[in-house]
Parts: sequence; structure tokens; C-alpha cells
Amino acid sequence: MLKYGTPLNTEIRSVALALSDHYPDLICNLPEFTGQFDARKLSAENCDVLFATYPAGTVIEPHRHDTDNVGVITKGELLLTMDGETETVSTGQWYHVPANKEHRAEFREDTCEIEFWFAE
Repeated sequence: MLKYGTPLNTEIRSVALALSDHYPDLICNLPEFTGQFDARKLSAENCDVLFATYPAGTVIEPHRHDTDNVGVITKGELLLTMDGETETVSTGQWYHVPANKEHRAEFREDTCEIEFWFAE
């Protein structure tokens, strides 16, 4: 089942998760992603791949971006709101956020995910 959403801006209300507790050294040694959440970035042609962690209580307010995003939750869960509807994306489930689509994300528990940001 495909779901929708990808975070950009966050409000962090708890201690950050250590990437090294959830990803192998080869991933942790990738370049840091510059943003308001902890992630490492693997660049590919027309796509950035982020390995991200979100501490419990992280809220990403409604926003849009110009990339077509898909991701998979590897630990925890994402509450994703689009078009006034909130869906729960659980461990092992994929989601999709079309480019320029307004969305909001919330992480009530420590969550890890792998995100793919495709350029148009």
C-alpha cells in the first residue's frame, strides 16, 4: 500500500536519535543533509536519498517542495496529513508525496526512514 508524505522542516521536542544506532557506518559516514532533521545524503542522478531519524514529538508543519518524494519507514511510524486526511504509515510501509503537494508530518515515536527525493 502506498501512502503519502515527506518531511522538510521539523520542530524537535526531545533528544535527537543517534543515526549510528539505526544505520550502518557506511551510511553514517555519508555527507550530512543540511536541514532541521538528522539525515545523511546519498546523491544520485536526478534523485537524493536520505537516511533520516525523527525523535518522538517531531512535527513538520504544512509545506510544499518541488521534488517528487517516496519513502519507507524502517522504525516507528509517520502520521501524514494531505488534503485534510491523516494516514498512519507504519514500519515497512511506503508513502508517496507528489511534487508541490502540501503535506504535514508528525512522529509520535522515535522513527527512522529512507527517503527518495526525485527532481522533476
